[in-house]
Amino acid sequence: MALIDYKPPTKPYLKILYRDNDIVVFDKPSGLLSVRGKAPEHQDSLQYRAETVWPAIGVVHRLDMATSGIMIMALSKLALSELGKQFQHRQIYKKYIATVWGHPKSSEGKIELPLKVDWPNRPKQQVCFATGKPSETLWRCLSRDIDPAGNLISRIELTPITGRSHQLRVHLAQIGLPILGDKFYAHDEAFAAAPRLLLHAQSLTLRHPSNGELLRLKSACPF
Repeated sequence: MALIDYKPPTKPYLKILYRDNDIVVFDKPSGLLSVRGKAPEHQDSLQYRAETVWPAIGVVHRLDMATSGIMIMALSKLALSELGKQFQHRQIYKKYIATVWGHPKSSEGKIELPLKVDWPNRPKQQVCFATGKPSETLWRCLSRDIDPAGNLISRIELTPITGRSHQLRVHLAQIGLPILGDKFYAHDEAFAAAPRLLLHAQSLTLRHPSNGELLRLKSACPF
C-alpha cells in the first residue's frame, strides 16, 4: 500500500524531550515517518531531521507514521547496542494512550492474538492462528465518555508486552474498540470521528545505556 500525498508536519520541526551524551529522546508528531522511505519524496522523517543535527545518530525503534509520542535514538554504537538489547529482551516498558470507539464492558484486560502481515494490503496486519506470531497487550480503561456527536468513546491506557507491527491498532479493533482516526482498522464512523489516529506513545521506562540508571521519560498526550 503506497504512501500517497505525504505532507509531514513541520512545526515544531524537531521536538526534543531529553538529551545527553548517549541518547536523544524526541516527541514525534503524528504524520511524520520515523525513518526514511525509499522514494525521494519520503526522505523527510524523524531520522532525517535528527541526522541534520547528529549525522551519526542511530535509530533504536520506530513508531507508526500516524502515531505520535516518544522515540529514542542513540548517539554512540555502545548506546545503540545496549538499547537494542533492552528492546530485544523486553526490558523497556512502554505505555500508550488511545481514544477508541465504544465503551469496554470491563475496566481492564489482556489481549493475546497471533499476528502476521497481510501481504496484498501491507503494511496492514492480520490475525492468523495458523502462522501468526504471538502478541500480547495489557489495557486499562481510564474513562468512558460521549463525544459532541453523541458517539460512545473511551480513553484507554495500553501496555504492549510484545512489539509487533500495528499491534495495538489490530488488538483494539479485534475486541470491538477501534482507535478513532485509524484508516487501516477502524470502521467508517470511527475513522471519521478524528482528524488523525488517536494513539500516542506517552511513556518509556529504560535503563540508561551507559550508567544503568532508571530513566522514566514522558510525553504529554496531545488529544
